[in-house]
Amino acid sequence: MKNSRILTYIIVFVASLMWSCKSEQTLQQGSIKPIPNSFNNSNDSASSANIRWKEYFSDTNLLTLLDTAVGNNLDGLIALQRIEIAKAGVQYSKGALLPTINGIAVPKINRYGLYTMDGAGNSTTDIQRGRIIPTNLPDYLVGFQTIWEADIWGKLRNRKKAAIARYMASAEGRNWMMTNVVAQVANSYYELLALDYELEIIEETISLQQNAFEIVTVQKEAGAANELAVKQFKAQLLNSKALEIQVKQQIIESESRINHLLGRFPQPIIRDKTSFAQSNLSEMQTGIPSDLLRNRPDIRQSELELVAAKADVKSAKAMFYPTFHLTGGVGFQAFEPSLLFTTPQSFIFSLLGSISAPLINRSAIKAEFKAANAFQVEALYNYQKSILNGYVEVYNELQNIKNLQQIYEIRNEEVTTLSQAIETSFDLFRTGRATYLEVLLTQQNALNAKLDFTNTRKNQYISRVNLYKALGGGWY
Repeated sequence: MKNSRILTYIIVFVASLMWSCKSEQTLQQGSIKPIPNSFNNSNDSASSANIRWKEYFSDTNLLTLLDTAVGNNLDGLIALQRIEIAKAGVQYSKGALLPTINGIAVPKINRYGLYTMDGAGNSTTDIQRGRIIPTNLPDYLVGFQTIWEADIWGKLRNRKKAAIARYMASAEGRNWMMTNVVAQVANSYYELLALDYELEIIEETISLQQNAFEIVTVQKEAGAANELAVKQFKAQLLNSKALEIQVKQQIIESESRINHLLGRFPQPIIRDKTSFAQSNLSEMQTGIPSDLLRNRPDIRQSELELVAAKADVKSAKAMFYPTFHLTGGVGFQAFEPSLLFTTPQSFIFSLLGSISAPLINRSAIKAEFKAANAFQVEALYNYQKSILNGYVEVYNELQNIKNLQQIYEIRNEEVTTLSQAIETSFDLFRTGRATYLEVLLTQQNALNAKLDFTNTRKNQYISRVNLYKALGGGWY
């Protein structure tokens, strides 16, 4: 009868454990959309992203700025600390797989009430020959305690796997940040060179307008021009001088923006102002779209986040299964310090194995599992999104480079034509065959055309930097 009752208890206990092992179903994931085989039907396998930024950029002044930014940019330094945080997470997850051993030293005094079982028994029991257990009994313990969870279901191993993946993802996040820093510094540098070039154009225009104003003033005194013409030429001159001041302010702000990226306070940016128009634009090679999966740190970061999310799901699922613990201790215990290390009388040890499983109120475990599932699906969508973003960025910049080249050629011809028109219009004005309004209009059109030409040239530089970034270059 007694044996059958024990067997019944065992069956009920095992059935309860089996029921507790029932976990929620993992959410179904969609498949990752395949990436196209080429950009713009190009089968070029070489990629500019494989070129280090120290070789990709040729301007020595820009290289100096980039070198400073890579070492001092504050966002980059913050990212390094995030890597250290993730590294600590890996160490923590590794430690969770190993037994925990704690050294203990416990001095205490036990007082048992006389009207208790312990007190009544102690009052007649010898602790030593001829010595009754005292009412206030000292107790000294020195030794070690350990606890270890047997990772049968892979809960701790998957936590370790997730921590390692997030550590690697944080490193890729820092790489992507540095890619953006390199691109931002380079683009700001080219914008600064463009502003220098614009300033030169405006100063040359002011010189021409000043000369024209002086000539019209002389003609007015000679009766060959009227006061309205003088006012119109003077107004145009004043407008150009105001534009000159605006560009100078933009130069200051552009220098400050670069210095901020370099992690330093405002100071002059050393640069070769003549390199803007003289430098040759680099040829770009895009490679094949699948190279993005290898070159772009943000895509690799998203992939590693997906790996971590999958490991989190497995770890959360293992929470439904029984947990096995092994606990133990070893040391010395006595009621007097002088007897503490007396062996074998004071030597103690314990060893205990236990199994536990959630039976009732598993809502917290279910919630954690559902959250891990949702994070996994979200990580999958983020991975798909990063691939799509990378492809679209490369595709757009390729089209932009192609169209900017056509615009550059048109703007160049426009500037040449209007520059010649300035001399022609003024010659005709002096001979009375053109009005002063035609001269003013020609000068204004020429200035606008030169500024548009400069802007197009700047955009050509920036588009190549953006394509270099979109391909995944600039982080190493």
